[in-house]
Amino acid sequence: MKPSNKPPVVTCPTCGAAVPWTVESKWKPFCSERCKMIDLGQWATEKYRVPAEEQEPDDESPQPQ
Repeated sequence: MKPSNKPPVVTCPTCGAAVPWTVESKWKPFCSERCKMIDLGQWATEKYRVPAEEQEPDDESPQPQ
């Protein structure tokens, strides 16, 4: 089997455009600066969130008074 010379292609997370994973693809994984900034804005306005789990305090941690 011959190795492929084509670079991998990813999908832009914002608009779904095909983006070749090369040095020339300046905004990868996004297709453009616009898509990158749209994604950043979604994080900044908390539309995207990473779920967090509440943790039980350790027995040795200081208790607030």
